[in-house]
Amino acid sequence: MSESDVERMGVSDARANLTDVIARVRLLGLQVVLTRREKPQAVLVSPEFHEQAIRDRAIIDELHRRTEEPAGDAKAHDHIKARTVREALHAAALAVDA
Repeated sequence: MSESDVERMGVSDARANLTDVIARVRLLGLQVVLTRREKPQAVLVSPEFHEQAIRDRAIIDELHRRTEEPAGDAKAHDHIKARTVREALHAAALAVDA
């Protein structure tokens, strides 16, 4: 999603134009960041975006679960693979946040 697909809007403005705001989110795929005193309060997204975000989060959680420290009897190679994947997940999360 590009920066042009994200719109910032005051909570009061959104309340006054809620039907239009929902239509733009649903039909155009916009994300609307609701603000109060210029600080984000919530984000309106399409149901499809929300469902994909939930699926993505589940995948990430499962990857983290699978890369937890292996049991004491695990092979050293498995330990290195798990650490490498953990580091890659961490780096990807930092890149997304940047």
